[in-house]
Amino acid sequence: MGAEAVRRLARRGYSLDLSRLEDLQSRRNQSIRSADELRAESKRVASEVQQTAKQGGDISKLKERARELKDQIRDIEAAQEKVQEELTELLLTIPNLPDDEAPDGDSEEFAVEIRRVGNPPAFSFEPKDHVDLGEATGTLDFARATKLSGSRFAVSRGAGAALERALATLFLDIHTRRHGYVEHGVPYLVTRKTMTGTGQLPKFEEDLFKTGAADRDLFLIPTAEVPLTNLYADEIIPPAELPLALTAHTPCFRSEAGSYGRDTRGLIRQHQFSKVEMVKIVAPETADVELETMVGHAEACLKELGLAYRVVKLAAGDTGFSAQLTYDIEVWIPSQNTYREISSISNFGTFQARRANIRTRGEDGKPKLVATLNGSGLPVGRTMAALLEQCQQQDGSLVLPESLFPYLGFRRISADGTPEA
Repeated sequence: MGAEAVRRLARRGYSLDLSRLEDLQSRRNQSIRSADELRAESKRVASEVQQTAKQGGDISKLKERARELKDQIRDIEAAQEKVQEELTELLLTIPNLPDDEAPDGDSEEFAVEIRRVGNPPAFSFEPKDHVDLGEATGTLDFARATKLSGSRFAVSRGAGAALERALATLFLDIHTRRHGYVEHGVPYLVTRKTMTGTGQLPKFEEDLFKTGAADRDLFLIPTAEVPLTNLYADEIIPPAELPLALTAHTPCFRSEAGSYGRDTRGLIRQHQFSKVEMVKIVAPETADVELETMVGHAEACLKELGLAYRVVKLAAGDTGFSAQLTYDIEVWIPSQNTYREISSISNFGTFQARRANIRTRGEDGKPKLVATLNGSGLPVGRTMAALLEQCQQQDGSLVLPESLFPYLGFRRISADGTPEA
């Protein structure tokens, strides 16, 4: 890393200690050279011991030198291991270099709007938020969820539970039947190495739920991105198999440390939620085109539901740790009179592939890193919140999109929660 990396990282508010990085790299390289030189000398001394012994000579001084070299090699290997640990720890905390295409800025205020799709519904009455709608119709129960698990959990019920299941199945059908993704069932508990591969560790450990079995540390996945991407960790993927398009519907677990205010009420920001995730593993030269394609795949889900939304390009300083360029899709939330993020679609370049050691082969046959991308397609809870609010009627009932009828068997939820054809 040099001055160009320092410049690009500064755009995301990260100050790279280049002098410390260069010092650690220099010390690591010097220790490697010194160890190699000592091993070479040790090999020569061992050969001399054998030759001198055959000739009947005195080998006492040579054996003493061999012992000294053994001790020196042990000490320098220990020092090398220590400096390598320091270097690895530093490198793992350095975020991805933002794409120059990302706008300047450090918050959502600096995002650049790309397009708006659909018109936010105009109500002749004061629209309710999804919490009040869910509780009034009996489709959502936050009080009993709090009794079970504390704050930021929800229980869906009756037509609400059916709606959650229908949304997940609709999204999976769209991605597998129209967009060519292969559906996966993946573990919800993964290792520290797996979390490190996609960039959640070591930096974001406080945001994760951790458990264990015997002497194993295990983490609950914050998104299916983690297991889907790491399926190919430490592998070389044949070029003919690229691009890989993977999807899964999983629960997601996040501590949401530091979040507060309106987002802690309802389905917007919870400790547990379900989501259909899209992941692509591609040749690096195709990643930019694949990113635009994946944005369209997420949009297709919202269009199928007739929900009003917009697409924005995130500023460099507001882009996630592992991403180099991110588009957010924001759905209209009537009760808040604004658009709220429902999907982030990111190009990670070779950042995750380097950490997880995912490679393919170039035209010369030599291994090279792939590029990875992922995006929400879509989160069930946030989609349900937008759907309840955009589809509400003055009498408290909900008129659902026609696209959901094959999955639900009903088109309307009455004010008392009764499904109606």
